[in-house]
Amino acid sequence: MTADSSASDQLAARLDGVLARLDDAAERSGRDGRAITLLMATKTRTPQEIATVIEMLRERGREIAVGENRAQEIAKHADPLLADNGVPRHFIGRLQTNKARDVVAFAELIHSVDRTDIADALERRADMAGLVRDVLVQVNTSGEESKGGFAPTLEAVGPILDRLRASEHLRPVGLMTIGANTSDANQVRASLRGLRELRDQAREQCDLPELEQLSMGMSGDLEIAVEEGATIVRVGSAIFGARA
Repeated sequence: MTADSSASDQLAARLDGVLARLDDAAERSGRDGRAITLLMATKTRTPQEIATVIEMLRERGREIAVGENRAQEIAKHADPLLADNGVPRHFIGRLQTNKARDVVAFAELIHSVDRTDIADALERRADMAGLVRDVLVQVNTSGEESKGGFAPTLEAVGPILDRLRASEHLRPVGLMTIGANTSDANQVRASLRGLRELRDQAREQCDLPELEQLSMGMSGDLEIAVEEGATIVRVGSAIFGARA
């Protein structure tokens, strides 16, 4: 066995392990795991690594997307291995206003609208580029100071949803959160369940039926996220392996 084939086998094994976790959690909650988007967090990964996983996921019939969380890594997606491959591209990191142009050009879905000035910057850049972009409002459901996002109440989230709904270039399609940073599964579950409950409340009370997406869950807590209704889970190291 060559080193390349061994690495490929290990990658496939990690990927199938993640898919099994996702499918088992979906089954427990009466859902179809194939309807949940597996968003590859591709920070520091090479075009070859990303293209290989895309091919494996397509062979397995999965809903997939790629996500960058640093604007300086967007350029690698112009590589011939990745360009025009038909895979939706997302931006999942904390966004600076001076990077809004690059992010608008790259991402069809922007996960991290965590404050009003970011919405304003994205609006300006999308307008200048003549583009319409889907966005998620980031909510800090754990209350941890290290995390960005709006408070997990309709009073806090309602105004930004109204502002986005009035935009000609940004479409609010859901909410995003990062689960509580703790080994206590009950606290993690509460932080993720809170996002679903807030999403449901906003859809009903703000008349936003298009607010469907719930981006939550990463390598460590994807089962809980799927059980609590995640439509997008963000997975990096569990598929690609530890970063160098």
